[in-house]
Amino acid sequence: MSGTSESFAMLTIRDSLPNGLLDCRASQIGDVLGGPTLIELGGQREAPLFVSILIHGNEDVGLGAIQRVLKARLEQALPRSLMLFIGNVAAAAQGQRRLDGQPDYNRIWPGAVDDHETPDAQMMAQLHDRVVARRAFAAIDLHNNTGRNPHYSVVCSKSPSAIGLASLFTDRAVLFRGLPGTQTASFSNLVPAMTAECGKPRSAENERAAAAFVNRVLELDHLPTEPELREPLQLFHTLGVVRVRPEITLGFGDAGAELNLDPHLDRLNFMQVLPDRVLGHTQHPAPIEVIDEDGHDVAESFFSLTNGELRLRREVTPAMFTVDERIVRQDCLGYLMETLDHL
Repeated sequence: MSGTSESFAMLTIRDSLPNGLLDCRASQIGDVLGGPTLIELGGQREAPLFVSILIHGNEDVGLGAIQRVLKARLEQALPRSLMLFIGNVAAAAQGQRRLDGQPDYNRIWPGAVDDHETPDAQMMAQLHDRVVARRAFAAIDLHNNTGRNPHYSVVCSKSPSAIGLASLFTDRAVLFRGLPGTQTASFSNLVPAMTAECGKPRSAENERAAAAFVNRVLELDHLPTEPELREPLQLFHTLGVVRVRPEITLGFGDAGAELNLDPHLDRLNFMQVLPDRVLGHTQHPAPIEVIDEDGHDVAESFFSLTNGELRLRREVTPAMFTVDERIVRQDCLGYLMETLDHL
């Protein structure tokens, strides 16, 4: 297709769709784009919708969703301008969240504590400034999970526009402000922003759900300022990120590991789990940490060790618990949440 492109630090900016983009798989995206790319397409409403996909290379639902959206609109103008960011194409080529030696592309946006001076972080800062300067209508980050999870939204603000945007995707929303450097956190209070967690990758059903959400937002004149749902919005608050200490050997159903966790741990996601639930076994005195929104390790408030059993101290609702050791090492074991009664 015709159009122009320019290089902006590590980022390529285009004003048209490159050949092959609408038909390629995530593993082929590097051959199509070469690197991280922002595609800016005009629409009937000037304020653009910003959508980011493949920020994690193994999370392909965003690519499939955008392909569905744009294929259906090839012969017509978009109802709203679109800024489409396609992130870690190198990791996507190998089906990995990130490559060894790479930063996590969803931890280096403005506000990040670590890696904020790297070339990758500078690229995100330039991209962020461009989105804000164009007075984006909204910012949506499309993701997948490795564990069993329902579809849910993540917001970093309880502003009416953020909650209204989140409710357009699903009736579950998670409020979390404890990970500076995420795309959604970076836009908080600047642009209505949310993360759409779309279940497991390589799912046509999840692609259709994400595509329907993007289409719905593209067609809006304005964002709702309160949830638009048949059922009340389920709102959760993240209490902490659960991480396994890097020096500890980890297994799921592996009695030889220093920390042997339940191989079906991800079945607990978005369930209320009562105190005293056994999650695994260990003889290590402190195998995990739980980092709260203030950056403090509060593991002792949530877990106890009794006769080698790792037990919950209090009622919680887990989210994004995974039994994929590589993801645990690159990111976390999961999150602990509480239910909020009201906005």
